[in-house]
Amino acid sequence: MRHTPAALAVALLFAVSSSALLAQGPQPDPRAVALQADGRALLDAGDAQGAIDAFEAALAIDPAYGALYIDLADASRSVGLPGKAIMYYRRALARDPDNLAALAGEGEALAEKGALANARENLSRLETLCGAECPETASLAAAIARGPLPRVLTAEAVNPDAGVTAN
Repeated sequence: MRHTPAALAVALLFAVSSSALLAQGPQPDPRAVALQADGRALLDAGDAQGAIDAFEAALAIDPAYGALYIDLADASRSVGLPGKAIMYYRRALARDPDNLAALAGEGEALAEKGALANARENLSRLETLCGAECPETASLAAAIARGPLPRVLTAEAVNPDAGVTAN
């Protein structure tokens, strides 16, 4: 009987500390974090392909590190691959549906591809989550106002029969 209050206090302490540790979630692998930092430095320096390689290597080390999907998406958009970027943004959103950066990035990539109705859905969701004045909302609204990027045509698409002779 004398030890019951102390035992209850210790049990409560363990319950609170274990639930706090579970709420933090898994920590990313330090090697993946280092590669992510290298990738961001490469992207800032203008080496988008090098950044993509670093982000993909980090993802191979720690596939559960969700921030890498946003970095990969941003790097893909910087080299003109909005479709690939959308795929990465959606993977990030599957892990965290309320991720503001992923919602804004996906909306911007959708606007670049010309899917303005879908981009407006992301804008509406962002306005609900963070309001009309947050930077992600403003960035997406500007991308929608710019509209789709001009399509790049290959030489074959412009004149598919140029230079073709009969055998």
